[in-house]
Amino acid sequence: MRAILAPTTPSLTRTVRDVLSIFKLRIGVMIMVTALASQAFTPGSPLTALQCVVLALSVLVSSASAGGFNQFYEFESDKLMARTRGRAFVTGALAHSSAWLWLFAVLLAGSVLATWTVINAVSALYVFLGAFTYAVVYTVWLKRRTWLNIVVGGLAGSFAVLAGGAAVDPTLGPLPLLMAAVLFLWTPPHFWSLAIANQSDYAHADVPMLPVVVGPQRAAQVVFFSTVGLVAISVLPAWFGAGPVYVLGSVVGGAYFLYKSWCLMRAPSRATAMGSFFASLLQLSLVLGTASIDGFLR
Repeated sequence: MRAILAPTTPSLTRTVRDVLSIFKLRIGVMIMVTALASQAFTPGSPLTALQCVVLALSVLVSSASAGGFNQFYEFESDKLMARTRGRAFVTGALAHSSAWLWLFAVLLAGSVLATWTVINAVSALYVFLGAFTYAVVYTVWLKRRTWLNIVVGGLAGSFAVLAGGAAVDPTLGPLPLLMAAVLFLWTPPHFWSLAIANQSDYAHADVPMLPVVVGPQRAAQVVFFSTVGLVAISVLPAWFGAGPVYVLGSVVGGAYFLYKSWCLMRAPSRATAMGSFFASLLQLSLVLGTASIDGFLR
């Protein structure tokens, strides 16, 4: 325990808060919800209560392990960004020790093994690929090398969707595949909107996010046209068995995201970028929520 806690930890409560913060649990919960929505949306025999719990916890814990590794690996560059310089590894609240790497590996291995044992091997493979994509492909290989980092990194969320779909039907029909495509196309305009708002931070840290490479005006145009493609794909499930509840949610959420990304394209600023960012969260929430309702009604 001493290897992973800083020697001057002020209190148990603060220590617990610092430990939880490195796992990016808000992102993990969102990814967990995508997996659960996908299993509800996928036609087939419903999962048992135990299988649902294992799917949810496995996706959450594997995502947490990847998020923790991301903060561990990037603690030096996090010092350069106002948004991240308060993280526990940066401030020294938690010791930057290799013991953390063992913990992350154990969490991921436990998640994959639990999914394999209780659900099936295909779903377990996607659980692993989601964490591997975020931790290694995005964080280690791509983030500091190319503006395509977040495009490929978006596969992490798509693999969570596939894990949920494969839990019901390992052969993966059109609905879970289309939802995985939605998550893949959603990530770039979502993250690039945030990157436009925090462009100076990324430039200072020498991270080649799209707004740093091409400028905010061009990046805003890319966000808008990426959103057009996202919305078009998000309504396709209507032709493959999705019901009216899902169609309504995808249209309403998509229209709002399109409007906010259009505002961003017309007048790039921190305010319009954050408006587009929050609209992306609403759009995804409506897609996932109505997909779950649609599956329940079916």
